[in-house]
Amino acid sequence: QVQLVESGGGLVQTGGSLRLSCAASRTIFSLNSMGWYRQAPGKQRELVATITNGAGTNYADSVEGRFTISRDTAKNTVSLQMSGLKPEDTAVYYCNAAFGSRWYWGQGTQVTVSS
Repeated sequence: QVQLVESGGGLVQTGGSLRLSCAASRTIFSLNSMGWYRQAPGKQRELVATITNGAGTNYADSVEGRFTISRDTAKNTVSLQMSGLKPEDTAVYYCNAAFGSRWYWGQGTQVTVSS
């Protein structure tokens, strides 16, 4: 089992920045990967960024160069620094962890970008 607790999010104007954090209940070295997904109203949940156990990163094309995923192994947290935010980034953002053959999700945090 893995519990994920998210923090951050909120309302920001176009071009602004926000930082999301996700704390895992297990050492992140035990997890295959962690990441962030998002779901906008009426749309499917989509990948935003992931970071593997070996610290390899992967980004959606839509956020490449604007968002940065990082981890703090001492605190077992993964963060998503979002810059240059656009209205189309508005969504509920979910933290994700892959542990063994299962995926775990946080409760989600709302990010709203006003135009």
